[in-house]
Amino acid sequence: MRYRLTFIAGVALGYVLGTRAGRERYEQLKKSARQFTENPAVRNAAESAAHSGRDIAGKAYHSVSDKVGDRVPASVAERVRSLKERSSQNGGAEDDWGTTNT
Repeated sequence: MRYRLTFIAGVALGYVLGTRAGRERYEQLKKSARQFTENPAVRNAAESAAHSGRDIAGKAYHSVSDKVGDRVPASVAERVRSLKERSSQNGGAEDDWGTTNT
C-alpha cells in the first residue's frame, strides 16, 4: 500500500509540474510565432507572395478559359462571372483576404 501511495503521489506531482512546464513552453512558442508574423519583412514577403499568386491565378484562369471555352458548366461560369463583377466594382482594388484587424 505504501508503494502504491508513493506512486500515485509521484504521478500527481509529475502531472502538475509537466503541465506547468508545457503551458510555459506553449506560451513561449505562441509569443515567438506572434513576433515572427509581426515582423515587417515577413509581412512584406507574405503580401508579395499573395499578390504574385493572384496574378498567376488570373493568368491561369484566362489560359484555361481560352482552351475550355463553353464547356464549363453554367453554374461555374456564373460564379466566376459574379466574382469578376464584384472585383471590378471595387475599382480593381485588392481584397483584404488574409489580413488581420488588430
